[in-house]
Formats: sequence, C-alpha cells, structure tokens
Amino acid sequence: MTAQQSKIRHLRWYICTLLFFAATINYLDRQTVGVLKPLLQEQLGWTESGYGWIQFSFQTAYAIMQAVSGRLLDFVGVRGGFIAAVIIWSLAAMAHALARGPVGFAVARFALGVGEAANFPASIKSVAEWFPKKERALATGIFNSGTNVGVMLSPLIAWLATVWHWQAAFIITGAIGFLWLLLWSWLYESPEKHARLSEQEKALILSDKEPPTTALKVPWVELLRYRQAWAFFMGKMMTDPVWWFYLYWLPSYLHDKRGLSALSGAKMLIIPYVAADVGSVFGGWLSGFLIKRGWRVGPARLLAMLVFAVCMPGAIWAVLTQSFWLALSLISLATACHQAWSANLFTLSSDMFPKSVVGSVVGLGGMCGAIGGMFMTLVAGGVLQWFGSYVPLFFIAGLMHPMALIVIISFTGKEVRQAEVEVGLKSGTSPVLIISGLLVAVAGGGLATAVWVYWSYIVQAAHSVSTAAGGLVASIGVALLGLTLIYAGLGRKRATNV
Repeated sequence: MTAQQSKIRHLRWYICTLLFFAATINYLDRQTVGVLKPLLQEQLGWTESGYGWIQFSFQTAYAIMQAVSGRLLDFVGVRGGFIAAVIIWSLAAMAHALARGPVGFAVARFALGVGEAANFPASIKSVAEWFPKKERALATGIFNSGTNVGVMLSPLIAWLATVWHWQAAFIITGAIGFLWLLLWSWLYESPEKHARLSEQEKALILSDKEPPTTALKVPWVELLRYRQAWAFFMGKMMTDPVWWFYLYWLPSYLHDKRGLSALSGAKMLIIPYVAADVGSVFGGWLSGFLIKRGWRVGPARLLAMLVFAVCMPGAIWAVLTQSFWLALSLISLATACHQAWSANLFTLSSDMFPKSVVGSVVGLGGMCGAIGGMFMTLVAGGVLQWFGSYVPLFFIAGLMHPMALIVIISFTGKEVRQAEVEVGLKSGTSPVLIISGLLVAVAGGGLATAVWVYWSYIVQAAHSVSTAAGGLVASIGVALLGLTLIYAGLGRKRATNV
C-alpha cells in the first residue's frame, strides 16, 4: 500500500463522528440513575432526599471539574486528556453497580461528574484543532447533537434492567466507553502529526493557522481579565439553565399539566429531542454558510445567535395555550433554537481565543453554566412547590437567550475581536466588568442570605435538604463570580509563559 493510498479522506469528519459518539455515551451514562430511579427506590429503599443528594454530588463535581479539566487538557493535550476522562467516567458508571445505598451512589456519581466534565472542553478543543473557522460551528453542532441521542437512547437502560438486572444496566452502559476508547486511540492525533492526513486536508485545516506567539501558556487567572472570556462565561451561565429546565422538568410538566402517562410522556419527549438534534446541526451550518458568503466570522456568529434567541420567547405561549400539539411544537422550537444557539456559543470561544487556551476557556464557561443550572434547579423546585405553576418558569426560559445576547455583545462588541493573548491587554480598569461584577455579587450575596435565613422553610417546602444546599452553593457561586468580575475589571496584565 502506498503512502498516498494510506491516507484517509475527510479525516476531520471521522474525528467529528468520534466526538458525536463520545457525547452520546456521556449523556447515556449520566441518564442511568434517573431512568432507574423508580426501580432503585423500590429495591433499595431510597428517599427523595437521598436521591437529591445523589444528583447534587454529580452537579458539584461537574461544576468544579469543568474548569479544572479544561486547564488540564490545555496542558496534556486532547488525545491523552480525553482518554483519561473516558476511563474515569466509564469506571465510575460501572461502579454504581457496587453501591447499595445513597452514600455509595453519591460517591460513584461524584466520580462520574469528575470524568464527564472533560467532555465538552475536550470536544471543543478538538474541533478548534481539526476544523477551519468556517466549519467549526457545523462540527460543533454535529457532535453536540449526540447529547440528545444519548437521552433518546435512555429507554435501553430500562430494558437492560428488566431483561437482566439493574446492576447489568450500569455495567453495560459504562463498558461502552471502553469500546470508544479503542477507536479514539487508533484514530486521533493532532493534524500536524497525523500520518494518515492528506496534504490537501491538512492545508484546509491549517488555513486559519495562528501565529507562533499564540502558543503561549496563559496563567489561568489571566484569562479572567479578558472581556471576551466573560462574554462566553455569562452566555453559558444565563442560557445553560434553560436546557437543564427542559431536561429535568419537561417530563413532569407533560404529566402534571398535560395529563400524559409516564409512558406516553416518554414517547412525546422524542419530538423535542429530535428537534434539538436538527437545531444543533442547522445552527452550526447557518453561521458557516454566512462566513462562506463573505461575512466576517464574529458578525456571522452573532447574527445566527440573534435568529435563535428571538425565537426562544415563543415557547412562553406553550404554557398558556390549551392546544397540546401547539404547546409541544413551541417547546420543540425552543429546544432546537437552544441547541443551535449552543453550537455557535461554543464555537465563539474558539473564535476569540487561540487553541492553546480554548480548553481552559470552555472549562471555566462550563463551570459557570453548571452553577446556573444548580440555581435553576432551586428556582424551579421552589416555584413548583410554592405556587404549583410552570408559567413563571417558561417566562424565564423564554427570555434568557435574548438577555444573554445583549450581555455578550456588551462584552465583545459587534465585531467579536479576538483576545490579544499573545501581547496581553493594556493595563487599566474596565467599567463594564466592574459594574457587572458589582451587580452579580450583590445578587448572589442577597440570594445566599435569603436561602440561609429561610433554610428551614425551604427544606420543609421542598421536602429535601439537598434543594436548600444546592441553592446555597449556587448563590455563593454567583457571588464569587461577581467578585471575580470585579477583580478582572480592576486591571489587566501582560500574558507570560508559565
């Protein structure tokens, strides 16, 4: 076989396919406990409070390790970093089979969060390495659609538990990750070193090649001094909770307010998730299409995000209409637009920052999104417990994306200029960061104080200590985020080698 014959055509899209399957496995593994909850409660005697702590342990690990894993990936590289992450989360998924009570499941769940937190930073960094800017959003949309496929495959978990045993469901779903590892280890290498990458495709991939100075290792704290980073962080924090709301509360909405049985509701949920898949791919394609038509990268991303943001408020009518199919259609539009938005928001991070720090930026943004998701869990639980109405929640979910886009543009400007990591930014203060930080810090501190003062009432109303604990942690996280914004706005230093 000649060297030319050994080349793999369109290798970058095979890499994208592997990222798609990684996201699918990631979400399949994290869905297992939720799908098997009724069975495990019956056989092991779980309480709702115990289940809340199990999920809280995952969210805590996931939020913390999003930032840590992103930094580690920038340090060790995508290939080895992703291998380590998948080994950790696959072993953790299988370890659930050894648990016998809430404490054992919480430990396994925490370990799962540690490993799974690396998935998105690793995938976005891979896309930045393997795709030119005009194709990055499409590639991101494709691999991100794997998350919805993972959710749609979750009924297989119940089937495995029924045919064999609940322990088998954890072991089999966890073991799938090791099959993926074989393909990843065989196929993945950086474009500069890959022996089976054709010269034509290599030239395309490296068409957006960055100057050598952008390979500088930027201290973690220095990233907090860039307004472009905060555009991504705040975008994630404001809009990720919307997805968590639909993921966690849509099944109960269809049951409680639309009168569907658990089985019928599960079948109907396929529609919003299929729509989310379509939206994820279409959203990535749209900005790439605009770039190919001559648009500059930044304005193309923002226009695509604007299109999807203005569609999100349409889902508010879903909770007001009497028509089930109209409501489901509007919810499906919202899930599609959110995933389309996410494909472009993720890609925006690689547009604004060089490949050497993309993992760190995405990881920190993922941590902000997880904090927002924890806070949304508290808000949703509290609103439903005290008012019994989904209307306020659908209003919140409908308005967050347009508000987030305003925040993003205020930080990036309309041109979305790339952060000057190689030379640093001029020293001085940033009133936008300082004012934003003050507002966020005051809001977080006020919320944390309210949770502490009304702790007993929240626990009694929600029938769960974990709800109050989650609210306190999330509120403190918001306050710390505000203080970090203030710190970032006080002055910027020159990036240096570390």
